[in-house]
Amino acid sequence: MIIINLDVMMAKRKIGLAELAERIDLTQANLSILKNGKGKAIRFATLDRLCRALDCQPGDILEYANTGEGAI
Repeated sequence: MIIINLDVMMAKRKIGLAELAERIDLTQANLSILKNGKGKAIRFATLDRLCRALDCQPGDILEYANTGEGAI
């Protein structure tokens, strides 16, 4: 299971949804879906823009948690 820690990074950087969405050229609705862990995928280009805007690494935003549900 992949955990999205975007809200944590946004809080650390003291940036709101509207400002971040504008900085990375993404709609607030789509950024909200990603932030709330409802998204099914993320483009590398979007991840790149997030990392640049938040001055962080992909691992600061995405986290893997082994749920023990078996192999794919």
